[in-house]
Amino acid sequence: MKRILINALPKEVRIAILEDDQLVEFYVERKGSRGIVGNIYKGKVLKILPAIQAAFVDIGNFKNAFLYVKDAVSWEFEDDLFEEENHQEIELPPIEEVLTQGQEVIVQVTKEPLGTKGPRITTNLTIPGHYLILLPTIKKVGISRRITDETERERLRVIGEEICPENYGIIIRTAAEGATKEDLEKDLQYLLKMWNSLEKKMEKRPPPALIYQDLEIVPKILRDVLSEDVDEVLIDSIPEYRRALNFAKAFIPKLVDRIKLYDRDDPIFEVFKVEEAIEKALSRKVYLPGGGYIVIDETEALISIDVNSGKFKKSPNLEETAFNVNCKAAKEIARQLRLRDVGGIIVIDFIDMNSEDNKRKLLEILEQELSKDRAKTKIVSMSDLGLVEMTRKRVKKSLGRSLTMTCPYCEGKGRVKSADTVAFEVERELLLVARENGKRKIKVYVHPLVAEKLSVDEKDIIDRIEVLFGKEIKIIPVNDYHVERFTISKSD
Repeated sequence: MKRILINALPKEVRIAILEDDQLVEFYVERKGSRGIVGNIYKGKVLKILPAIQAAFVDIGNFKNAFLYVKDAVSWEFEDDLFEEENHQEIELPPIEEVLTQGQEVIVQVTKEPLGTKGPRITTNLTIPGHYLILLPTIKKVGISRRITDETERERLRVIGEEICPENYGIIIRTAAEGATKEDLEKDLQYLLKMWNSLEKKMEKRPPPALIYQDLEIVPKILRDVLSEDVDEVLIDSIPEYRRALNFAKAFIPKLVDRIKLYDRDDPIFEVFKVEEAIEKALSRKVYLPGGGYIVIDETEALISIDVNSGKFKKSPNLEETAFNVNCKAAKEIARQLRLRDVGGIIVIDFIDMNSEDNKRKLLEILEQELSKDRAKTKIVSMSDLGLVEMTRKRVKKSLGRSLTMTCPYCEGKGRVKSADTVAFEVERELLLVARENGKRKIKVYVHPLVAEKLSVDEKDIIDRIEVLFGKEIKIIPVNDYHVERFTISKSD
């Protein structure tokens, strides 16, 4: 059973997607921090960067957008972009031949600003609907790779070629599986009408200017996710429920009855154990059925995932144990990647296996589970040591980066100095302070753990300093001190 839960507050909307009562995707949008992926801007080229074949473009954002040459040329340069079959590397023209400084360009954001990097953009625009995506800059009919039935693909391809207007292209989305020609035509007419209004805005507004802003989170999820395989959409806010109904009646009328108002007293996310699942998704360690576990670390360069057998019931055959743990881990890893929405390079350290057949079966399971992911994924290889390299398309901040902040103490390292280390630092500083002439009394303010070390384990050292320099040293624990912080002051 597939269910969409929507928890709406005045300044925050959270959406959970559950499959068989298990959280697989989670989204949050807060007032004033709406994402910009999908937005279309009229921008101006600020600087050409031949060394990396890219350009900086001013789109009115606080960070200049980044436009690679491959995103600045027509998709017609590529071979079957949508299905990626028989794809061949092609030679792109130099960035200097494509763009000039000061040039006005119409661009769309494909990746949110991440860290110090500005948003990534493309000149190949897409206008999404429920069944179709309109391509105003390329003549092509593409079909979602997630539609795998060849008969259905052929049926949709024929319809797509019949309805696709001259000088435009379309992509037929996964939601179109089973849809009628009339359904697709209605969606297309809406998209064409929207594009015509955008063209008028482009003519009138000087750069930088926002031309098109993608939908807010609730209608966007309904547009992109609500399909025949969704059993129900539960919304705990009456205003949001009414807006969702109006949107569905206009664009997805045959699925309106799937949208329901949640009016129980118990919080919707508590009832379906979503809060608990979110907490687990922010943890490094994820336990597997049977006792094994995986450890997920998100770094600037890549995502590393380590698979451990833990307390998994061992079988007499080590190969069998490793295979069983790895299979459970592969399923959970695919779910965690969707849920955490992490992307970029991902390296998975599975438990070593000797059997080539088991390795092949493991990769098949991982690929099958990853096929449920709406984000594009690609498994590159598996090494002799059991390391699997893969990629997942990243367009915005991960769940962890959205809901948490970098620790101001450890600055993201995840580790701080131990009480022993800080105690020794205090002793070295005390030696310098005690040598100075003047005040007899010295007060040392430290974290309680460090205070215990200095007062018990290191008491002989503190006593020796007192005798050597004729000072009185008092150790004072401060509960709200960070473990690495200490203050040394002198008084009579």
